[in-house]
Amino acid sequence: MDLNTITEVVRHPPDRPGADWREGDAWLAGGTWLFSAEQPGLRRLIDLTALRWDALVPSDTGLEIGATCTIRDLNAFVPPDDWGAGALFATCCDAFLSSFKVWTAATVGGNICMSLPAGPMITLTVALEATYELWAPDGSVRVVEALDFVTGDNQNVLAPGEALRRISVPVSALRKRTAHRRFALTRHGRSTVFLIGTRTPGTNDLLLTVTAGTTRPVRLAFDTMPDARTLAQSIDVVPADVWFADPNGTPDHRRHLTHHFAEEIRRELMAGSPT
Repeated sequence: MDLNTITEVVRHPPDRPGADWREGDAWLAGGTWLFSAEQPGLRRLIDLTALRWDALVPSDTGLEIGATCTIRDLNAFVPPDDWGAGALFATCCDAFLSSFKVWTAATVGGNICMSLPAGPMITLTVALEATYELWAPDGSVRVVEALDFVTGDNQNVLAPGEALRRISVPVSALRKRTAHRRFALTRHGRSTVFLIGTRTPGTNDLLLTVTAGTTRPVRLAFDTMPDARTLAQSIDVVPADVWFADPNGTPDHRRHLTHHFAEEIRRELMAGSPT
């Protein structure tokens, strides 16, 4: 879609992007959402891709994902053999409500910053206990937990002019065993619920991440594997206003699915089934 209110595109931002941030500005990365709808309040686009941030940087401490990394590049990434959770990259890419053609432009950071309940990059990074590095216009940097970034439907902790720079995934999370469940009304439809459970090798813990069915990510953490009743009770205490409602499902429907899939994940990880 043509954005006829845009008067300028800054293609070569300074080393400190956002230093000249003003009302009516927007970051431009893949632009797959930005150009899909009218943007009457925007006047200028600042192109983050001009900074040429590294897309994926694996190391002994984990994986750094540049905010402008495309979904195509993430999907093509081949993790080390001992990163058991690495299979989640492709799983979460497949959860996008878009064709593979969109993957060539859509970015990991863009999906996170849209902060929609069904954002699969949010699901992925929260489940893998990631942190986000945020750059402010004044040059300061802060790091927030992925779990704390999204605060509601299309809402997050970003201040005006602040940009997501990178996502850091710790190697301890990448080496975990995983199980996931996702439900959508159609095969390639928007997620109604998306759950990921992880378990540390050699332990009996459980980290369950609930997304899509809630307006913000919900994490249920257990030092030892809970029984079915304890897990169900933990889901029941999620506040009523956190469950999401849209044409893909009512809050009651999403709560029901969460109960069902959470128990399947618990049993799979408890039994030692392959991821």
